[in-house]
Amino acid sequence: MNTREVIEVDEKTPSADRHALVVAVANYAQAPVLPCSVLNDAQDVVATLTSAAHCGYAPQNVKLLLDTQATLDAIRQELDALAARAQPSDTVLIFFSGHGARLGDESALVPVDCDSHRVAQTTLAEQEFSAALARIKAERLVVLIDACHAGAAASFKSISATLDLGFNEKSLNQLAQGTGRVMIASSRATEYSYALGGARNSLFTEHLLGALRGGARTQGDGLIRVFEVFNYVSERVRHAMPGQQHPIFKASDLEDNFPIALELGGVKRLDATSAAAESGKVWRQLEEILSDLYPAGPQDQDIWLRAGGDISRLRLGGTGRASWFAALRTLRQGGGGAEINQSSLIDSALQDFPHHQELKNFAIGS
Repeated sequence: MNTREVIEVDEKTPSADRHALVVAVANYAQAPVLPCSVLNDAQDVVATLTSAAHCGYAPQNVKLLLDTQATLDAIRQELDALAARAQPSDTVLIFFSGHGARLGDESALVPVDCDSHRVAQTTLAEQEFSAALARIKAERLVVLIDACHAGAAASFKSISATLDLGFNEKSLNQLAQGTGRVMIASSRATEYSYALGGARNSLFTEHLLGALRGGARTQGDGLIRVFEVFNYVSERVRHAMPGQQHPIFKASDLEDNFPIALELGGVKRLDATSAAAESGKVWRQLEEILSDLYPAGPQDQDIWLRAGGDISRLRLGGTGRASWFAALRTLRQGGGGAEINQSSLIDSALQDFPHHQELKNFAIGS
């Protein structure tokens, strides 16, 4: 028996009017190149926000600026567009993954066309960014900054006499001014934000995605709230990199723990939610992970065979994701080979991707 019910969301909740700007830059011309996980971060955030099964943002209200698209002029234009269309009752989410720059006591976001010899003129400085946020009248605004990655650590101190990479907490305090404004950053000003080898996403964004995909603790009303997102992300990042990376939360005048997205498409969990439904969620999460790591399907890199399975016992076809759906359904029903099970499959994948935090979480829980 299905024990879930879809809630009716009124126009004051994020499901009515949600807007997002997602920006990521990895391939800088005049700053250290960042790992490809930076681009994955942005694409996966957009996919999760616009998924009807997850956050439920309308695709037309979510703008992605990726690499060469993320010029200073383009970022300014999209911030102006948010200010023009977002109403007071709306929710706005802004995500940036890339470099930050320190300009004396202030900070700036570094667009793809930054000129290291004209830093002040070619970055989005704190004061300008803060003014742009102030023009956005939405009562709920969250800015997430994943501004430093370990892939660039070797040349992180500076790449010229005029560009010092990083983002300071004083700037986050400034950006968080105003009611309903929240800033969440991936690490302290003195720390790097890590992208572990073999992981699809940076550590911070990996767990941000986990929170938005239903991992964060909620009140059971079909909504994901800002405190729960931060608590989920912070706990897992600190556990993965003890003493090395601490996400931070800034808000100057926060009146309530406001919702920022739908939980699993707005599904309200009842007290009678069955263990089978919870188990199904776990298998769907595993399907997403394996589809990303082995896009060709269970035969990719012989992962099914190495886990003790028998490919001949699977009915494969279509895309790699479709093949994973069919294979895991078979495995869940006790098929797929005499020696394979969920644990052996996860353990085999961890041999290929030893730093993949979500896989490690599955291994701990299985």
